[in-house]
Amino acid sequence: MSTQVPADLLYAKSHEWVRVTGDEATVGITDHAQHELTDVVFVELPAVGRAIRAGEACAVVESVKTASDIYSPVAGVVSEVNPGLGNDPGLVNRESYTGGWFFKVKLSGAVDTAALLDPAAYRAQIGA
Repeated sequence: MSTQVPADLLYAKSHEWVRVTGDEATVGITDHAQHELTDVVFVELPAVGRAIRAGEACAVVESVKTASDIYSPVAGVVSEVNPGLGNDPGLVNRESYTGGWFFKVKLSGAVDTAALLDPAAYRAQIGA
């Protein structure tokens, strides 16, 4: 199965994706990451209102195989978390770029795009 790498997103080397819309960013993990994790069974999300720095571990995803930290690719304040993941963490596997998002961040400034990968660079990193 081919790994999805949507063209409208930016990517962190640690396999998170970010979609920036105005002064807010939505964060999740990539299709590649969810394939590596296999079946996601639990997601620990950051608290709404928490200030986070770019590169800071702020969430945890657990699968039948392992637990992994999730790092924020952007700086700001957590404005929303995905309520659907509490009841159905498998959304991360089924809809990694849509219904399986983790949290949204009200940006505290410009996104450091130099620290993120464009789709071509992310594809090169994962060998896709």
